[in-house]
Amino acid sequence: IVLWLVQDGVTNGAIYALLALALLLVFAVTRVIFVPQGEFIAFAALSLGLLQTGQLPGTVYVLVGGGLLAAAFDIALAVREKATARVPRILLVYVLVPVVIAAITWWAAPRKLDMWAQVLIVLGLVVPLGPILYRIAYQPLANASVLVLFIISMAAHYTLTGLGLVFFGGEGLRSNAFSDAHFKVGVLDITAQSVWVVSASVIGMIALWLFFERTLYGKALRATAINRVGARLVGIPTELSGSLSFLVAALIGAVSGVLIAPIATIYYDTGLMIGLKGFVGAILGGMASYPLAAAGAVAVGLLESFSSFWASALKESIVFTFIIPVLVWRSLTSRHQVEDEEE
Repeated sequence: IVLWLVQDGVTNGAIYALLALALLLVFAVTRVIFVPQGEFIAFAALSLGLLQTGQLPGTVYVLVGGGLLAAAFDIALAVREKATARVPRILLVYVLVPVVIAAITWWAAPRKLDMWAQVLIVLGLVVPLGPILYRIAYQPLANASVLVLFIISMAAHYTLTGLGLVFFGGEGLRSNAFSDAHFKVGVLDITAQSVWVVSASVIGMIALWLFFERTLYGKALRATAINRVGARLVGIPTELSGSLSFLVAALIGAVSGVLIAPIATIYYDTGLMIGLKGFVGAILGGMASYPLAAAGAVAVGLLESFSSFWASALKESIVFTFIIPVLVWRSLTSRHQVEDEEE
């Protein structure tokens, strides 16, 4: 029984680890406690489920509508700053790309393409929502306090949840598994889907490490996370850093949604609970260390698995109560600094 619970905990913890890394990245770069991270998971999983039934996912409307709104914001800013040369690029990024993705989805939905083609379409639908959401909700108030940004996050979460209810309905969906294979290891019966989840999480963490260590954009994000003012002084645009961090977070959320869609029934509001568990993992890691955040998320998965066996009715309470002693310890051992006001 212990081995079964550990297997289940590691599988869930692998997803929570990816989310913890995404939340930590967004917070480090933009100071945003990114509550809507879970909505990317729900939108990806539900979109994949609808594509497999031959239906057009409602994410198409969210993507195109959000792109039009973001384009209107940027065009109004360009006109006010008398920089109309930026308008073609704005239309390309926020209007043409979402419309092309929507057209491909509309064509592909009734044809029930192969699994991998559907996954690529889902990634194309969900990943651009990250920069679009940043442009609409966060960029206009990028220099606000952490509390104001958190309030914006809650508003964005409720807005996306409402849109999820409108476009996906209240019924849950589950997609087909990538593979029906099983592997017998002692008393354990390991499914290929669990192997996919853990492998994809490990590969994702390695890819993030390579991105931050080996690429120019990754180094720019690291610089912004360490010192926003210093990064701006050496020519790193804070808007680009924020948009890129939200792009990476949306990619992680979309991949996580695709991975868990075959092993759990996803509803329009499921993302919040999954995202919160990733947040608990990030808290256990101190909201500062990527390896500790990943380890904390795996610990959350194991705790949830054993709690569901011993006290299933209280498993959510046990998981969220676990952060209280950690917060108390950090409060007693860390220095408290007043956040500097940015001019």
